[in-house]
Amino acid sequence: MTDALLQDLHGVKTMSIVGMCKNAGKTTVLNWFLRHSRRDSVLGLTSIGRDGESTDVVTGTEKPSIYVPSGTLIATARDMLRLCDVTKEIVMTTGIPTPIGEVVILRARSDGYVQLAGPSITTQLQTVSRHFFDLGACQSVIDGALGRKSLGARAVAEGVILCTGASYNMSMEKVVADTAHIYRLMNLPKAETIPAAGEGLGEDFKKNGEALVTGALTDTMAVPLLKSGVLRRGRIVVLDPSRVLLTADTLDKLALRDVHLETAQSARTLCVTVNPVSAYGWRFDKDAFMAAMSEAVDAPVINVKEELA
Repeated sequence: MTDALLQDLHGVKTMSIVGMCKNAGKTTVLNWFLRHSRRDSVLGLTSIGRDGESTDVVTGTEKPSIYVPSGTLIATARDMLRLCDVTKEIVMTTGIPTPIGEVVILRARSDGYVQLAGPSITTQLQTVSRHFFDLGACQSVIDGALGRKSLGARAVAEGVILCTGASYNMSMEKVVADTAHIYRLMNLPKAETIPAAGEGLGEDFKKNGEALVTGALTDTMAVPLLKSGVLRRGRIVVLDPSRVLLTADTLDKLALRDVHLETAQSARTLCVTVNPVSAYGWRFDKDAFMAAMSEAVDAPVINVKEELA
């Protein structure tokens, strides 16, 4: 499976790796991908938030460091440069501020370890990716920090690797259910046409059988309209999957009422990775976890502890 998966991962120009929780195996996935990157191509790498430190600042547990091949373009905050042991060539400054210094782009002139602390705003990530491509990168990879599931938006990446694991919750059933819910949101269909912004979800739906929601779509908005019968046989378009803050139950009710939820921007989830070992001391039966997750999503499921070593 991993050979076919690598071909899929190399086939997207921009990719984000998004964690459902700390210690989901995100850095393990990233290092595996970097080890199998094509030596005749250049990767651009950054992070939304900090990553690459040897000890997790939240759990106190050891983390794998990020090891990049020579030639990789790295966008990171200036204060992180002293913690990168690659031979560095600073190729440009970006003007993008962070609490630990301006984001600069360096080219690794040797294999080695790096620490990432990149932009935190979508438009800034887009800018960094453009810089990567201008500097000769074939692919831009964004390492997503905890809770930044909005990286699934097409505005940032064409493809997403969704990482989850036992550290998310002691209940395997909850881990699977919540991961499947996020997967479902990330893979909402892209709208072929975008409705005009109007008077609001309820009024637009009454008049046109469709509505554009430019902000967040929440249960507070949708549930009363479902109960009143307004939301029936039509479509709702949101700007990107990160704007959908609906529970799984509300999503199911919309589907039953033949209300199609679509997004103006969308991304494809390339695979889901699972880590059956929690940083907090418990673990799941790896075979049961794999089976349950494979049943819940229709993307390849990879055990980071066994298949990406």
